[in-house]
Amino acid sequence: MSTSAVLSLTPCLEAAINAAHAAAAILQSHAHHRSDLVVDHKARNDLVSQADREAEQAIVQTLSQATPELGIVAEESGGTPSGAASWYIDPLDGTTNFLHGVPHYAVSIALVAHAGTHTDSDQMVSHDTPVVAVVYDPCREELFTAMAGVGAWLNQHRIQCSTTTALSQSLLATGFPFRDFSFEKQYMPTFQEAMHTTRGVRRLGAAALDLAWVACGRFDGYWEMGLAPWDVAAGTLLVREAGGVCEDLYHRQPWPHDGFVYAGNTHTAPALHALVHPHLGDNHEAD
Repeated sequence: MSTSAVLSLTPCLEAAINAAHAAAAILQSHAHHRSDLVVDHKARNDLVSQADREAEQAIVQTLSQATPELGIVAEESGGTPSGAASWYIDPLDGTTNFLHGVPHYAVSIALVAHAGTHTDSDQMVSHDTPVVAVVYDPCREELFTAMAGVGAWLNQHRIQCSTTTALSQSLLATGFPFRDFSFEKQYMPTFQEAMHTTRGVRRLGAAALDLAWVACGRFDGYWEMGLAPWDVAAGTLLVREAGGVCEDLYHRQPWPHDGFVYAGNTHTAPALHALVHPHLGDNHEAD
């Protein structure tokens, strides 16, 4: 997708922050009345509630008004990438946590610039890549933001990935197969090996926050398989702008669009990839 448009990132970040707060207000309102929510099953262990839908509507409305020229790809309502850049929206990352009253979920919004787009910093994007990120945790009132080439922040404080140099000293995060079990045999050996070679592995159930916590140094690394692009788009930029590495496990995509992701600082990420890679099947390998 080629375009000669100039993309101004600061107004986009402001729009995403406003959208995230609007969505979070809806989520927190519903959180007090969880038993009244209408919950649908899209697939096994793939739930969607009216809270998801209403939050997404608020995000889409806010972004459509602020940036009508940009595309929108949202988890519940879909969409197609278009224009100079497209928004990737997860209105409620951690739906299962939310529905069970576990206070660990977030709104995740990212802007992915398309190849050929020029940003207002006079840089041309050579391939599709996230350039604006917002991950908002309303339970902790933690707002993670990032802008390409500028940095990453938590509540307006600059953040950096951890300085841990070895997996043996690392606390990792992961996500188990929960919806698509086709890669279970690939994943389970990676989990077993990580259990025996690190300080511990956490599974908290919200990929956007896992990546945000890598960006601010709470986790030293993270890996997961079978996610959607809106799960990882914002977190990818947060980690990268915090001085870390966030890539496709198969090194096929410029960002982990296919949802096979690993992340960490410049020491732990390569070590984590070396741990995982021997167990990967070839069904997603690059040609």
